[in-house]
Amino acid sequence: MSKIRLEILGLSSSQAQSGSFALVLGEKNGSRRLPIIIGMFEAQAIAIEIERITPNRPMTHDLFRSMAEAFEIRVIEVVISDLREGVFFAKLICVSEDRKIEIDARPSDAIAIALRFNAPVYTFENVLTEAGIILTDEDEEEEEDDRLEEVTPIHRSDSLRDYSTEQLQTLLNEALENEDYERAAKIRDELGKRGF
Repeated sequence: MSKIRLEILGLSSSQAQSGSFALVLGEKNGSRRLPIIIGMFEAQAIAIEIERITPNRPMTHDLFRSMAEAFEIRVIEVVISDLREGVFFAKLICVSEDRKIEIDARPSDAIAIALRFNAPVYTFENVLTEAGIILTDEDEEEEEDDRLEEVTPIHRSDSLRDYSTEQLQTLLNEALENEDYERAAKIRDELGKRGF
């Protein structure tokens, strides 16, 4: 069965389940989307890696990467392999010396780890057929508008504009110490606007 490459298109609060997030994967060079509902911790782990935020202490997925590298294991790809009764299943495909190892995982954890190894994410046709959403040109325009609406409040940081660069650095350090990565991302974006 041939694999279909996916890419991360977005991560937003789930309107379907309180306290959950929707991770939207898109078919590379295609119009199908694969939405997966994930927990807050996994969403945070994915978001901080996408945003290139370095936490003060390693998160679970960072610990996995460090252990794997210490034992010379590389994650070469992630496959969202199945969908049963509305639940997605995934596998980490790893190599160690001359061995290839498949490890079962939740898709959210597998994707958080894939990001840390710069590993591609794939799925199969049957998973996309069952759970995928096909976007028309009109849907894509609406999706882009929705993405802009979602991103704008996160990156606007009106109240952060009033702070000096030094104060923002202090706030960033405090947010990282408190593991408030969403606030840290907002502060980092404001610093980025100022060229830091």
